[in-house]
Amino acid sequence: MAIFDKTTSGLPGLDKILHNLRLGDNVVFQVDSIENYQHFVRPFINQALKNNKNLVYIRFAKHPPLIEKQDQVKLYKLDASQGFESFTKKIHEIVTKEGKGAFYIFDCLSDLLSAWATDLMISNFFMVTCPYLFKLETVAYFALMRDNHSFKTIARIRETTQLLLDVYNFENKYYLHALKVWKRHSPTMFLPHVEEEQKFIPIINSAEAARLFSFLSVKGAESVERNLDYWDKLFIQAEDLLASADNKQMLEKLVSIMLAKEKRMVDLIDRYFNLEDLIKIKSRMIGTGFIGGKTLGMLLARKILDKWKHLLEPHDSFYIGSDVFYAYIVENGWWELWLEQKTEKGFFSKAKELKEKLLNGKFPEEITEKFQQMIEYFGQSPIIVRSSSLLEDSFGNAFAGKYESLFCVNQGSPEERYEQFENTVRRIFASTMDEEALNYRLQRGLAGKDEQMALLVQRVSGSYHKKYFFPYIAGVGFSYNTFVWDEGMDPKAGMLRLVFGLGTRAVNRSEGDYPAIVALDAPLKRPYAGTDNLKRFSQHEVDALDIEKNLLKTISLEDFIKEESVDLQMVGKRDFQAEEKLKKLGSDQPVWILTFEKLLSQTNFAKDMRKMFEILNQAYDYPVDVEFTLNFSADHKMQINLVQCRPLQTRGIVGQVNIPTNISKDKLLFSSKGNFMGGNVSLELKRLVLVDPKTYGDLLIKEKYELARMIGSLNNNIPTLLIGPGRWGTRDPSLGVPVKFAEISKVKALVEIDDPERGFSPELSFGSHFFLDLVEADVFYAALFMDNKGNYFNHQWIAAQENNLENLLPEAKKYSNNLKIIEFKQKPLKLLSDITSQRVVCLT
Repeated sequence: MAIFDKTTSGLPGLDKILHNLRLGDNVVFQVDSIENYQHFVRPFINQALKNNKNLVYIRFAKHPPLIEKQDQVKLYKLDASQGFESFTKKIHEIVTKEGKGAFYIFDCLSDLLSAWATDLMISNFFMVTCPYLFKLETVAYFALMRDNHSFKTIARIRETTQLLLDVYNFENKYYLHALKVWKRHSPTMFLPHVEEEQKFIPIINSAEAARLFSFLSVKGAESVERNLDYWDKLFIQAEDLLASADNKQMLEKLVSIMLAKEKRMVDLIDRYFNLEDLIKIKSRMIGTGFIGGKTLGMLLARKILDKWKHLLEPHDSFYIGSDVFYAYIVENGWWELWLEQKTEKGFFSKAKELKEKLLNGKFPEEITEKFQQMIEYFGQSPIIVRSSSLLEDSFGNAFAGKYESLFCVNQGSPEERYEQFENTVRRIFASTMDEEALNYRLQRGLAGKDEQMALLVQRVSGSYHKKYFFPYIAGVGFSYNTFVWDEGMDPKAGMLRLVFGLGTRAVNRSEGDYPAIVALDAPLKRPYAGTDNLKRFSQHEVDALDIEKNLLKTISLEDFIKEESVDLQMVGKRDFQAEEKLKKLGSDQPVWILTFEKLLSQTNFAKDMRKMFEILNQAYDYPVDVEFTLNFSADHKMQINLVQCRPLQTRGIVGQVNIPTNISKDKLLFSSKGNFMGGNVSLELKRLVLVDPKTYGDLLIKEKYELARMIGSLNNNIPTLLIGPGRWGTRDPSLGVPVKFAEISKVKALVEIDDPERGFSPELSFGSHFFLDLVEADVFYAALFMDNKGNYFNHQWIAAQENNLENLLPEAKKYSNNLKIIEFKQKPLKLLSDITSQRVVCLT
């Protein structure tokens, strides 16, 4: 496009000042009223229609329409309250559809403040829309209300647009002052001009110019806060209303722009938050927008448990607003790539490219200044930066483990600590493009939803020791326990997964390691019987922050005891039998088994957690999932740090399932007592996919991964039962089948079989991110420990069935001894489970 492709504004005098409009021009008018904007819009419309231009009106504001409805004008009505991304994406689609050479009239951009509540997003919108309009050789009119926006916003718009024009109505005359005219110049172009009979005459008389600018300077001084973002002005108004009894409208406004839109969360907020709470939240924010699901859940839980403050560790968290995520993308010029990734075609194909860019971008200067202040505030205290996206931790979608949450050990010089923090933020932003996260969004019907990434920055709970920093105890807990393993247990009492050290080992399925699983109504009962099982199914490794090496480290419990002098009495008991054996070998090393018995039997911890869960459950009117740490003060008082709370997705609780008592073994595929999750079920299954524990262990690592991918190709809507050795979804093929969750998300039931001789053992994953995936996908889970009384697996029946592997997967022929697929077209398998009797059976 040549920059000399001229067109007209419909006002000859204006054309003369500007040396005509040119294709590609974005024209921004700063005005005091919509009428002043309309004064320039009307002639532009009339001339465009006269010249048979494709005229498009983008209507989104509450002010009176700029164009009366007429056939020659294409009208698009948009709802900006749907969010920045949806609105901007829709504009992009309209501009693409209308193609080259269209003429556009936009409603006043300042009206977007009522929907987005921040200048930042208006300038972001302009920065991504203006270049696209320029590229398509359009001419577009925009308006801004003078003194309604921060200096920074006007500067970004000025930098992006081709023309920025100040318009004043003074003494019943229109004055125009060009502030920017791209690629054009004349001796009088940037002088103020007065309109006289459709001509614009430059003001060259000093007295007249002084009189006009004196008026303008007085008018400008009326708005002493004009350099503030609208967001900041809004909160200044909120502070003024604190003492007023009539502040409900302001409270609702702030909730809608900062906390939540989903009705159930808004109702909770309305019950527990007041205006002062929201102002306090804002004081800890960096940037603008929503604080995200994880942050909201943590703050809400703390408010609900306000009467338990004596037990709760105080927090001084910071919240990075969701708008920072979009600003980061816009600042680096990735918006078109972002929109491409949102399409069906680009959803996965563009994600890799975008992820790489997200890992290497720069942040806006005003954001880096705030980051620096926050790092200075925390000093060298370890911090954790947690994902807190808009969709995360909501009713229906946990996103458990789908986005990164990363520790910053935060050691070194200020420059090193700042760099570490920035890189951490980039990594979490980039995790929005992880394949697992994208698959989750597809499965949950969220691919088209706006998903901004806010962040929660927390001081890590714990203490310094010799070389490590860690909390004494960490865990995850649930107000409803569908994994009851004893007939006398009450699911409504809740349960915990406890670990010594950082809670990473509680929320993840750690390879070869086991947290303590605690039913809160029977805290000393274990799912496993016997001392050998107590040792086997316990925690053997500890996660801690290595202060010397500035990293998160996993260390064996044995080595940890050698390096750190920590009192383990509350969390473990001595294994004197093992110590005797070591003495004979010349070692006096103490050996501990982490059982948490003293904590659970000699403190009120279990009782207090159960009561807190009841309160949260009652407030949410829904089961909850909580992450926490536990430390003891110098005077041995418990301090619980509540770091996360979200609605826990559970199966609907149905009536007792009647399971026959005397089932012939030839009618059973398997039976088990306890060790299942999914509540009371009665499922009909039409396909069985079995990985043979006896032959799977002989495969090469490469072959095990290949086998997992083949199982993934069977992930469809056929009701399927998966049975395999050890852990499904493990990252270590020596411990089980390394499928990704997206590859088994549609199965109906999942069974893990133990085989200690070959190193395969299930990990009862209740409470882990893997468990939450199973619950959200409505997948029943059972673990078969074949040495347990009452457990049975019918190998003979399996051997007699035809293997349909080659018909379904001809390329998998070489694995016919390892992978068996059995179809049940006539009579399906029947899976029955009952919590009350703690029985699960699968009938052939």
